[in-house]
Amino acid sequence: MVVDMAGHWQLQDAKQRFSELIRLVKAEGPQIVTRSGEEVAVVIDIAEYRRLRGDGRDFKDFLRSAPELDALEITRSAAPARVVDLGDDG
Repeated sequence: MVVDMAGHWQLQDAKQRFSELIRLVKAEGPQIVTRSGEEVAVVIDIAEYRRLRGDGRDFKDFLRSAPELDALEITRSAAPARVVDLGDDG
């Protein structure tokens, strides 16, 4: 088995020793999986994954939790719009 001190696993070793990989994730933190010397994946603890994802709500749920638009009081200034000079036409 080839696992370096920084938590890098060759893919074939990660597959063969998956239980140990998971144990080290819990004990030491994220473990990186390599294939042909290239980093291809990282295995992290589920709690860390959930923390990184946020509270678990997706964007639709976020929008659905917004207050009803009819309940909002929206006001607009009665002042006339300002004149903006966009420069020469030529």
